[in-house]
Amino acid sequence: MSGASGTEDIGSTELSPALPLGGPPTFTGAIWIGSVDIGQIDMKRPLRLRESSGFQQARLLVRRGTRVFGFIEAPIDAGHVDAAVLKPALQALPDTSTPAAGAVGADITVVLCTRDRVDMLKTALASILALDDEHLRVIVVDNAARTGYTRQHVANLDDPRVRLVVEAAPGLARARNAGLRAATTEIVAFTDDDVVVDAYWLRGLAEGFSEPAVACVSGIVPSGEIRTPAQAYFDQRVGWARNCEPRVYRTDAPPADVPLFPFQVGMYGTGANFAVRRSVIVELGGFDEALGAGAPTRGGEDLDMFFRMLCAGWHLAYQPAAVVWHRHRSDPDALAEQARAYGLGLGALLTKIAVNPSTAKLALRTVITKAPTILRFSYRLSKIASPPDTLVDDLPGNMGALELAWILKGPLAYRAARREGRRSAPSLEALT
Repeated sequence: MSGASGTEDIGSTELSPALPLGGPPTFTGAIWIGSVDIGQIDMKRPLRLRESSGFQQARLLVRRGTRVFGFIEAPIDAGHVDAAVLKPALQALPDTSTPAAGAVGADITVVLCTRDRVDMLKTALASILALDDEHLRVIVVDNAARTGYTRQHVANLDDPRVRLVVEAAPGLARARNAGLRAATTEIVAFTDDDVVVDAYWLRGLAEGFSEPAVACVSGIVPSGEIRTPAQAYFDQRVGWARNCEPRVYRTDAPPADVPLFPFQVGMYGTGANFAVRRSVIVELGGFDEALGAGAPTRGGEDLDMFFRMLCAGWHLAYQPAAVVWHRHRSDPDALAEQARAYGLGLGALLTKIAVNPSTAKLALRTVITKAPTILRFSYRLSKIASPPDTLVDDLPGNMGALELAWILKGPLAYRAARREGRRSAPSLEALT
């Protein structure tokens, strides 16, 4: 490539990876991931990619300021992406995303829940504290910690914008509720400790609340690192990592392309990137303690909240301008463990829906009227959950069957969580 070396490299735009890399790429299909602002680059010069040694392909989130357009992929040559390759791909991207609001304002609190992962926490918290928001408020919830490292790190920051809240009882739902109790703003944003938030994250979330009927806004959660086969598999597995089209979901106008709505809330968003109206969650009683990581069910507390909001008549907005980069599990064992957790959490959520009289009728009617769709959806899920041929030699070959099998274990897990005394509406009185 002509711009990869020598004096022709002078003036090239330098891009950083979306996440601090956890190591070198381990297979030929690894993808370097970052973002590019087309309003700040010279299309006549190549883009220089930092820390791209060993990568042959790049994926770039294309934006102009707060506006997100989509993703492009291009080959890497000597650490660069050639503008001649980039330009046609940029021109082919649809202009679907709306610009985010200008100022965030003082009405958003960020809640970050963590448990003994201080190295990840440092990276995630640093990206939040780098946001350009003079009113930024961050609550770090230290959940059932076995060490004092999280408390020590927050204390060492000595940052008045950060408040530590300790939730001794294990469970992500309990931790989220603790964050809600500590928050004093009407809008509360949630993220995880294995992410890096984009500079315009809060602005994107704020834009989604432009309509008063919207109770929850989720954003895009793209893969921030694909350097191992396990990460490549998870990247193609999830549905909330690529969609750059803003949408609003509502039960009085079901989306035609979501045939099992409102039960397909997984395509709406994920717990790593969403914000809610605090008053609505108070009304609904908070996050269900029986669901989520740290409970016997190991997941589902975010999907449960999305579903309950829809059933209560509220609207859910999806705003791709709110970007959070996620670090996927990098090894096969951790990936299989995550598949088990996803299946168990989904099975538990379906159990909760089935045993609740207020939702059981809707579920039964959906099963009867849309049985063929459910069968096709289950078959497609098993296929999507199975590694593609290019990765099958590096990953467990039964991933699809594994996840489906653990869905069937959901009822027992949900029963176990309830027997532990985990409440479905624990925060109704505490939050008021």
